[in-house]
Amino acid sequence: MRRGQRGRACRTGHRPVHQPLASALTGGSVTKSNLPLDAGRLWSDIMALADITDPARPYTRRSFTTRFLEGRSWLARRFAEAGLTTRIDTAGNLIGRVEGRNPALGVIAVGSHSDTVPSGGRFDGIAGVATGLEIARALRDSGARLDHSLEIIDFLAEEPSEYGLSCVGSRGMTGSLDDRMLDLVEPGGEKLRDALRRVGGDPDRLPGARRSDILAFLELHIEQGIVLESQSLDIGVVSSIVGIRRLEIIFDGEADHAGTTPLQLRHDALVAAASTVSAVRRIAEQLDSEGLGYFVATVGILGVEPSASNIVPGRCTIVVDARTTNPALTKRFVAALDHESEAAATAARVRRSAFTTLSDGPPVACDQGLLALLRDAARDLGLAQTDLPSGAGHDAAFMSRICRSAMVFVPCRAGKSHAPEEWADQDAVAAGAAVILQAVKALDQSLQRR
Repeated sequence: MRRGQRGRACRTGHRPVHQPLASALTGGSVTKSNLPLDAGRLWSDIMALADITDPARPYTRRSFTTRFLEGRSWLARRFAEAGLTTRIDTAGNLIGRVEGRNPALGVIAVGSHSDTVPSGGRFDGIAGVATGLEIARALRDSGARLDHSLEIIDFLAEEPSEYGLSCVGSRGMTGSLDDRMLDLVEPGGEKLRDALRRVGGDPDRLPGARRSDILAFLELHIEQGIVLESQSLDIGVVSSIVGIRRLEIIFDGEADHAGTTPLQLRHDALVAAASTVSAVRRIAEQLDSEGLGYFVATVGILGVEPSASNIVPGRCTIVVDARTTNPALTKRFVAALDHESEAAATAARVRRSAFTTLSDGPPVACDQGLLALLRDAARDLGLAQTDLPSGAGHDAAFMSRICRSAMVFVPCRAGKSHAPEEWADQDAVAAGAAVILQAVKALDQSLQRR
C-alpha cells in the first residue's frame, strides 16, 4: 500500500464492502441524493476554486502568490454569502464564523487549506475548506443553530512554501511559529515575516493568533492512498498522523574547471551529496523493515552551485523529508544520517558546512472521543469505514496541540495526489462531508455534558 496508509475494513456492524454507497438506514433512508447537505453546491465550490489556477500549471495556487490571494478573495466572498463573519487572523488564516447560541461555550472548528503544490490537484485541502463552508450552509438551510460557535478555517500555507516551511497558519494558531521560522528567506530574498504581513497577517502581533477557545477541530481530506478505493470503502477515520522532520544538509567544496581539473584533485560537493542521497534511502529502508513503525525518507530538494555543465560543483544543498509514526525511528535516522553525511564529505574532500533541522513535527494520535463520533456518524449514514493512519502531514496535527483533533479521509482515484490527475468523486466528497456534519451536531451536544 502506498504513502504509508495501511488499514483493513472495519466491517462489523456495517454494510458488506462490495455494495455501493448505502441506500438504507435504520429508522430512515440516506442515499447519494438525500444526504443532509447539498452535494452539488459543495462540488461547485471545489471546482470553482480549482479554476483559480496558474493557467500554465494547473492546478497551481501557491501560498503567498497573487493567484493564492485571488482564491482567498473568492473564498471570503463565499463565506460572507453564507452568512459567516469573516476575518484574517495575525497568522494569516482566513476564518469564517457563525455565532452559537451560547458563544461562551467555545468553538467547534472545521477546515483545511486552499494553497497547492506546483501542478497540484483540485481536492487536496480544497475539499476540506469547501466541506466546512457547506456544513455552515447546511445548518443554516435546515434552521439549525449550534450552541457552540462554528468556525471554518482556511489555514495559510499548509503545503511546503518557498520559505522552506509548511503549516504556517496552523503553527501560528497553535503558538508553534517562532522568530527563527519567521526569518526564513525565499529564493527572491523576502523573509517569511514580510510575506505574512503581505497576505494580511501581522508577525508583530503573532501571539494574538493563538487560540484557547477552540474545543475541537475536524478536517476532511482525500486519502492520498489506495486503501479505501481498493476495498470499496466510503470513509477512512484517521487514527494518527505521521511526524515529519525536515533536514537541510550543505556541502562546500571548490568550483573548478570540469575539463582541466584531475579527478583526484577535485573537491566536488555534489559527489558528497549524491552519496548522502543514497544513504537516506538505505537507512530509511532498514528502519522501515524492522516493523517498529512506518518510516519513509525523501530528498526532494537538491541545489547545485554554480550549476553549469563545465564546472565542478562548489556547493550542494539537499533537503531531507523524514516521516514516521515512531519518534524513536526519527532519532535513529538523524543520528545515522549525521554519520553518513560527514563520512561522505570526508571521502569527497569537501566540508559539510550545515546539518540543520528546518522543522520537526512529532506524530499525533487523533482524539479517541472524536474518532468514536465519526465512526458513529458513518454508521448512522450507512457508510462502510475503516481506521487509517495518515502518511501525510496535515493542519490537524498542529491543531491537536490546542484542542481535540480528528480527520476523515475519502477515496481518491488510484491514490493520486499532488498531481493534476488527482480526483475524488462528487458522491465520495459529499459522503465525507456528511459524516463531519453529523459529528459536528453530535459534538455540539456531547461537549456540554462533559
